[in-house]
Amino acid sequence: MLTLPPTVTSRAFERLAEIGAAAQGKSLRVAVEGGGCSGFQYEIDLDEPKDGDLILEGAGEKVLIDAVSLPFLASATIDFSEELIGARFVINNPNASSSCGCGTSFSM
Repeated sequence: MLTLPPTVTSRAFERLAEIGAAAQGKSLRVAVEGGGCSGFQYEIDLDEPKDGDLILEGAGEKVLIDAVSLPFLASATIDFSEELIGARFVINNPNASSSCGCGTSFSM
């Protein structure tokens, strides 16, 4: 079965440009760690590239994914959402069998 890397929407890259991530020498890091109410949780932060990172680029901005997190994020979409409850980066992950209400924790 073909495993595709995650994709990043233009809306997510545009938000990174708005906050000036690249101008600060930073990129958006999306990682998966054990924990959360469903078994795994997303960690989203501004960071600098490290050896072994997958780097996704657009609009002069970068999104970083480490080698350990990459299998959990195969074929996922990284987006930016603005709703009444707030604005945040979101991950639409087809590998997650369930997720919690806040959207930061999931199980496989």
